[in-house]
Amino acid sequence: MALPPGWKREEVVRQSGLSAGKTDVYYYSPDGKKIRSKPQLARLLGDTFDLSAFDFRTGRVIYSAVRKSKRQKGSAFDFARGVRVDSSLVLPIRQTASIFKQPVTVIRNNPESKTKTDLKHGVQEQPRQLFWEKRLQGLRACDSTEEAIQSMELPRNMNGVGPELTTESVLQSVSASLHLNNVPVTGQSNSRSQIQKNPGVNIDTSQPHIQHILVSEEDIQRQEQRVVEARRRLQDALREEM
Repeated sequence: MALPPGWKREEVVRQSGLSAGKTDVYYYSPDGKKIRSKPQLARLLGDTFDLSAFDFRTGRVIYSAVRKSKRQKGSAFDFARGVRVDSSLVLPIRQTASIFKQPVTVIRNNPESKTKTDLKHGVQEQPRQLFWEKRLQGLRACDSTEEAIQSMELPRNMNGVGPELTTESVLQSVSASLHLNNVPVTGQSNSRSQIQKNPGVNIDTSQPHIQHILVSEEDIQRQEQRVVEARRRLQDALREEM
């Protein structure tokens, strides 16, 4: 037997079952441990003994396997130590990861941390919650005298899009888009029915929760006239107060 001194080999013939007559090979270490497989034997011996050409069934070393491994291109044979990496000695690895690639947003508490995705995809923004304006329902802004400020009214051509959105929620969405986004505010490009069917997919988070609108030149002129009129009334009020 090719194992170090003190090792014993045993062959046991199966007496029953469909595999009756076949033999099982076991090895016993000098301290009495029973070995049932070659990987278990490799873990016990470690680097003290080369099992690359060891045949577990016969207990002998097959030198032709060593010579063949030397001739193979890209073989992991270490000629200095005379050791070849045997794939049969590698423990099985469970591979249950999903084969479908899914987008993942990396959020780090430490701004100095860096990952490989930063180099490939750049810095990723933290996802924003859909319809976050609903959390502000029931809250009213007050002036210095603790009197509630009346909310604004939506223009006739501006209609909210989304489940159970109030006028205040739509106004908050428009204000947030004007303040945070760097793109023109045009509203949602998908129809109301599409957004109601699947808001998480069909809604554009960079746009407020209003239907797509187009501001014409006449709308701009009317708004400018309103601003001029408001400034005139303010100027008259200041003159009367002075």
